[in-house]
Amino acid sequence: MKISNTQVAYHRNGVAGIGFYVVTFTWKDPDTRKPRHMVATVFPKRGEVAVLDIDETTKDNIAFAKGNSWRGDDFEEALHQAIAEHDEEQNAFYRTLPFHTTTPGDRL
Repeated sequence: MKISNTQVAYHRNGVAGIGFYVVTFTWKDPDTRKPRHMVATVFPKRGEVAVLDIDETTKDNIAFAKGNSWRGDDFEEALHQAIAEHDEEQNAFYRTLPFHTTTPGDRL
């Protein structure tokens, strides 16, 4: 699955919950041939990916199988790649800081 225009952010889930990534991206829908603006929540275990169409969500459409239902596993590999690239960029930045002791690292 090809995705583009990715933005990646890591989120803590409270003080004791499992952290996760949020990824926004653009994906060209093969059925309509139009770009869709998507958001994914990616948890550490493989297979734990949720994907929604941002435009549908802003219309309050969060219904399963009613225009805003996407298979996370179809996007998972591309999302993990975007996360890995993001983490590498972040780690490179943290390594430049004179006071760094740890880096965000391999969260997934």
